Amino acid sequence: MRLTVLYDDGCPMCRTFSSWLARQPTLVGLSLMAAGSPYARARFPTLDHERTLEEITVVGDDGAVWTGSHAWVMCLWATAAHRPLAESLARPSRLPLARGAAHLAAGIRHVTTSRTARSGGDYPDHCAGTCAPPDHAPSQGLLEGLVEG
Repeated sequence: MRLTVLYDDGCPMCRTFSSWLARQPTLVGLSLMAAGSPYARARFPTLDHERTLEEITVVGDDGAVWTGSHAWVMCLWATAAHRPLAESLARPSRLPLARGAAHLAAGIRHVTTSRTARSGGDYPDHCAGTCAPPDHAPSQGLLEGLVEG
């Protein structure tokens, strides 16, 4: 199995996460590709490329497509260190925590604080803002308990 992660190269948070993901030992093949790029459009002509710029998208070599929380789970599932966490987050009751867990795993701490607590943020004006964190992200302790529970 091989997965391709389409991420918004214009979003600092997305670039940070993709850079972290690229450094992780993986259990499946993993490619990272700028969403909406000419290469992405040529490789995946049937995808809605405007939507891939608004939310993370993972495409399997078998044509399966994951978006949103499911895509965050797949990113973690691909890594050797975070597969148990991904399997726990795949449960319907825990799926809403997937984005926050992926950000915490990548060490992107600022995404776990509320937007009002940040001054100015680090999103460019053209960023769709859909990758912004929820106002109440889970704590690290809660995420550690997910793997055990």
